[in-house]
Amino acid sequence: MSFGIVAIGESLGEPVEVTDAVIAQYAASEETVRSWGYRRFHRAEDGALLTDLAVRACEEALRASSVDAAEVDLVVLAIADFAEYLCWDAAAAVQGRIGAVNAEAMLINQACSSGTVAFDAVAGRFATHPDYRHALIVSANRVCDTYQNRMDSTTTVLSDGAAAALVRRGHERGRWLATETITDGQYADFFRMDVGGAARPFDPSTVAGRDGLRVRNPLDRLGELCDNDARRMLAFVRKFGGNMRIAVDRACARTGTDISEIKRFIHLNDNQKAAADIARALGVPLAQLTNDLALENGHFGTADQLVGLRRLLRDGELQDGDLVALTTLGSGMHWAVTLLRV
Repeated sequence: MSFGIVAIGESLGEPVEVTDAVIAQYAASEETVRSWGYRRFHRAEDGALLTDLAVRACEEALRASSVDAAEVDLVVLAIADFAEYLCWDAAAAVQGRIGAVNAEAMLINQACSSGTVAFDAVAGRFATHPDYRHALIVSANRVCDTYQNRMDSTTTVLSDGAAAALVRRGHERGRWLATETITDGQYADFFRMDVGGAARPFDPSTVAGRDGLRVRNPLDRLGELCDNDARRMLAFVRKFGGNMRIAVDRACARTGTDISEIKRFIHLNDNQKAAADIARALGVPLAQLTNDLALENGHFGTADQLVGLRRLLRDGELQDGDLVALTTLGSGMHWAVTLLRV
């Protein structure tokens, strides 16, 4: 199956410097946040929600590719967690708002791995629908402050933004080669939000303030989920880099390439220590990852890879024929990589 990226559009929140005063707004540990190395993050304006960002990114990608929305056959929306409403298809909402009247809509909601595995979803639809020619892959993230603390819900500083790639069957630039995903469901509860689902429906009378509604920091859950067994906790930590390397090796084997041929790893916008750990696991210099872009922008959830790819292409850091890897991990747990030929 051959398809490639024609154009990428984006819509990012306003940049905010990571200062002591801003850290204090989020009641986060200044020492911890500073150790992550982030310099800025992006915060959407009041009233701009996830699908607003996604629609703007799609419209920019359509303009840049000179493709009319009615020519799009598939819209894949990748999100990390929350959209505007429950019992609501955000992908269909985006499809309707951009006027892609002839397109199928698909929602992928597998945490931060969603944007990377979306390429595989497009490959599958193109394979089973030979009449499909154009697809939009749009990844979007919009923090809901009621449920998430930008600086304490993960080990990153969370940003608001969306990026959309218009892909075309048979297009040779930004050509998709393969996607590989590893899933380990024994860690499915690691990022879980305990209140609001069918197991514990939201009831204001039983929730003490906002704390019961917040996504808990995963590090706080590690001992709980591993029964405070040091060996189990160490095994989990080792999987972060180990499974990432396995996924990359599998993608290389599938495509007849070697990890040494990969020009850049466009990894999720993780903190500087975590990125260094991934670089060691991959056996590459940290500079081969996009960690500087990460620290300059914060973590866009599912959109890190497309935002990063757009930046590298814009700045001339990738040349025709370069092999790039979009790498990510997300709660589930999932480790995923997509290989592209620029």
